[in-house]
Amino acid sequence: MFEQLAVIGCGLMGGSFALALKRAGLVKRVVGYSKSPSTTERARQMGVIDIEAPSALLAVSGADIVLIAVPVAATEATFKSIKHLVTPDMLIMDVGSTKCDVIDAGRRALREHIGSFVPAHPIAGKEVSGIEHADPDLYTNHQVILTPIERTLSAQLQKAVDVWSALGCRVLKMSPEQHDAAFAAVSHLPHLLAFAMMNSITGQPQGKDYLSLAGPGFRDFTRIAAGDPKVWRDIMVSNREELLNQSKIFQRNLQALELMISSGNAEALEGLLEQASNTRANWSMASKFNQ
Repeated sequence: MFEQLAVIGCGLMGGSFALALKRAGLVKRVVGYSKSPSTTERARQMGVIDIEAPSALLAVSGADIVLIAVPVAATEATFKSIKHLVTPDMLIMDVGSTKCDVIDAGRRALREHIGSFVPAHPIAGKEVSGIEHADPDLYTNHQVILTPIERTLSAQLQKAVDVWSALGCRVLKMSPEQHDAAFAAVSHLPHLLAFAMMNSITGQPQGKDYLSLAGPGFRDFTRIAAGDPKVWRDIMVSNREELLNQSKIFQRNLQALELMISSGNAEALEGLLEQASNTRANWSMASKFNQ
């Protein structure tokens, strides 16, 4: 059990983590900080946190576990604000969707204390954000990717594995580079395409009329376009090299399909559609990465 959890960023992800730890009996006290005092006040009223901290630094004072749940672009500033109270016994984790940039920020800001930081990416979330949507079941039965580096303390890494496992998560480990390449393909690009699809329709003169005719398939395909634009802006910019590489691969495949359609090559078109259909039908969310 942890004595004190510090949650920096009392939104959906941070609030859900706090509720999950409380329900599991893994923490005695939760201290929270957000840039908006009204957010931390609401978190306290909801029972997500026990104490409101006036700063990120004071939130980590006395904490033995810290969760940084801020936009990836704000990670370095957050690290800098807490570095003076980081100890070798403290477990620090984030929940960011990109890892190489977050780790670089940690190296610059935490310096000799970087070993206490275990980069984490829980594969969970909702289209809505904010503390009012915090859910203790958010992480249950979901994967969590840990991307330790050479300086990560083995004791802290084991603590991270143990705490996520205790919350009902399947914990995987991979390199930061492998993580960012993989999630550019299976998360960041799909979000980019969903945003682009919505804009491509609404940008047409009859776009609103077209949307009124859309059915469940369109709803499911574009669901993730309802995500927080600021969050996804930061993710896409942070992982732009891998994202643009995946976008080029996608464009080549789209152009191949367009060529078959324009030439009337129905047999070849069906072959590629069948390939995609079979792959999707046989796909499962079980990860192939080694733990």
